[in-house]
Amino acid sequence: MLKRLVITTAAAGLLATGLAAAPADAATGAPTMTAARCHAHKASGHSYWTCITPGSYCPAAAHKRYGYAYKTGKRYRCVKYSNGRWRWKRA
Repeated sequence: MLKRLVITTAAAGLLATGLAAAPADAATGAPTMTAARCHAHKASGHSYWTCITPGSYCPAAAHKRYGYAYKTGKRYRCVKYSNGRWRWKRA
């Protein structure tokens, strides 16, 4: 139990200080874009959203608006499903 606590504390310390490396693409060695680093936001000066995650819930400000996926760049629309939830759906 003590060993697990020490390892967990050390790992948390590395993450807090930012010493842990970001995952890299094997072919290019460049850091890959992850959902944790990319969050949905409105493109400045435009009515569409960028960096969205398909199928995820969309914010109230994005209802009935279009957005572009962070990985594929494909277009999605924030629509209301039959259960009352708003999600990004392929347009």
